[in-house]
Amino acid sequence: MLEVRALASHYGRIPALKGIDLSVHAGELVALVGANGAGKTTLLRAISGVQPVSAGEVLFAGTDITGFAPDRRVRLGIVQVPEGRQVFGPLSVLDNLLLGAYTRPRAESADSLERVYALFPALAERRRQPAGTLSGGQQQMLAMGRALMAQPKLLLLDEPSMGLAPRLVDEVFATIGTLKAAGTTIFLIDQNARAALAAADRAYVLETGQVVASGTGAALLASPQVQAAYLGL
Repeated sequence: MLEVRALASHYGRIPALKGIDLSVHAGELVALVGANGAGKTTLLRAISGVQPVSAGEVLFAGTDITGFAPDRRVRLGIVQVPEGRQVFGPLSVLDNLLLGAYTRPRAESADSLERVYALFPALAERRRQPAGTLSGGQQQMLAMGRALMAQPKLLLLDEPSMGLAPRLVDEVFATIGTLKAAGTTIFLIDQNARAALAAADRAYVLETGQVVASGTGAALLASPQVQAAYLGL
């Protein structure tokens, strides 16, 4: 579904991505782990089209989308849940969700809302409440629900468990598992490397803008190098 070939990106003269090669197949959950500053968020932003690419290609379902605008990528089915949730605080939960469906025909919104409310009942209960008054965990649910309103073929998750209590982290990963079981293809970044690798079919390890290891989630979870670098073992 997604193929990244020799992708490079810079911030000014500083290289952030240095020839990234990776792929995500339909129905997979692929994780990307690495230290802060490794380039993980930059890679997701490049796939979404909001980070300029200086070399290489991004292919989606066989089509080269490297030059496509971000909204065109959303219409194709690439939807990102950004780091830090970035909900629209003054707007209601319902309005935040409806904004997620702006690329879809209006007739689809009611069905999409029902699916999101079934997945996140707390959002249904608080649909008239300003999004900024929700708890951190509820805002993460809202950010994920907003993305699902766009009916993604590929869901990009950037640090969905960041800043959450352990119980809420478990809930987030349980939801990710539910989405995968329903057939959603997921590319996941999370500082909780143990949970990300445990959930992943396959995974990549990123260091200073380069892929330094890849394999099944289970294999990387068992790797002494990954354990020492990212799992504190």
